[in-house]
Amino acid sequence: MKPQSLLESDPIDDYLTTKPRIPFKIPEEVPSGNYGLVINGYSLAHALEGNLELELLQTACMCKGVICCRMTPLQKAQVVELVKRYKKVVTLAIGDGANDVSMIKAAHIGVGISGQEGMQAMLNSDFAFSQFCYLQRLLLVHGRWSYNRMCKFLSYFFYKNFAFTLVHFWYAFYSGFSAQDVNETWSLRFPELYEPGQHNLYFNKKEFVKCLVHGIYSSLVLFFIPMGTIHNSVRTDGKEISDYQSFSTIVQTSLLCVVTMQIALETTYWTMISHIFTWGSLGFYFCILFFLYSDGLCLMFPNVFQLLGVARNTLDWPQVWLSVVLSMVLCMLPVIGYHFLKPLFWPVRVDKVIDRIHHCMSHPLPPRIRTRLKHAGSRRSAYAFSHKQGFGALITSGKTLKAKFPKKNSFPFKK
Repeated sequence: MKPQSLLESDPIDDYLTTKPRIPFKIPEEVPSGNYGLVINGYSLAHALEGNLELELLQTACMCKGVICCRMTPLQKAQVVELVKRYKKVVTLAIGDGANDVSMIKAAHIGVGISGQEGMQAMLNSDFAFSQFCYLQRLLLVHGRWSYNRMCKFLSYFFYKNFAFTLVHFWYAFYSGFSAQDVNETWSLRFPELYEPGQHNLYFNKKEFVKCLVHGIYSSLVLFFIPMGTIHNSVRTDGKEISDYQSFSTIVQTSLLCVVTMQIALETTYWTMISHIFTWGSLGFYFCILFFLYSDGLCLMFPNVFQLLGVARNTLDWPQVWLSVVLSMVLCMLPVIGYHFLKPLFWPVRVDKVIDRIHHCMSHPLPPRIRTRLKHAGSRRSAYAFSHKQGFGALITSGKTLKAKFPKKNSFPFKK
């Protein structure tokens, strides 16, 4: 008998009849009840043949849990490939033996457990640990931390490159297109913080477009604010400052200050090392800048370093520093406003959880008062309450307790 579809208007039936050329994805299914699916390897061999695999996958997605038992290593890998092929999810496979190697390799993320069945699973995995209970910490703590770090790094990476590259692009119009080159405790207490990684909320097409728009806006500010500052301007001594060397010095100084402030805003936890590398890199830039335009270097290599005193003459002008500060304010203001208004008008579940964490940190619970328990003696009695007269007097009298030493017979035999 040919199995019928679970739904009357089922997209799987449409796929089986039309066979589209584009990759087919099963729509998200929500479990409608407390159901489970248990299938063994013999039945699974038939379910993975032909068109039945889509029916199997849809049935499994409508259950709360699925158990596949007595499977071959190939069938384990086929189940993982089935989910990868038709569902927009990230798969994770975990195993401890050699028969789990194919499943671990087929999944997006493979986790191996070093146990009594050998080291094959651990050697072929992405992550390895000794006990299965460590999987919770791997996902909820280290998985969330790694996802947040990577998303912040990629967002800042694209923003920095867009802002840096497009400054040269706007400069090309004026130069004839020349010279273009919560700690781990809160993570475990609130598993909802792991949801952005499952739904890919921190880095997707929308976040990429936002970085692109932010980079274009920053490049416009970083180019046209210094351009308007030095356009047809002269120093107090009558010398002009609107030259290419002075303009490039102002733009690159503003750019480095803006991107340094941007990474400072993205940094959540500050340490002494992060302070040294963040602000020290900016100070190192000014040291190198004054060194490259120094008198001694120009005298030693006159054919290479010909721009003598450009940095000193440019940065000595107060309007230049006003231009740098104005560029930083105009570039940082939209970012600060977005981070402030987003939790108020467009909050997500993670924002609410973080607000709860901040509230718990600012209003800690009072410490519990430890009371010293009194140890009961060796004699214990039981008491009961009743509306009628009971055996309370008999219990409290101690007559029901066994004597520690046997009593002598109080009734001697008569002679």
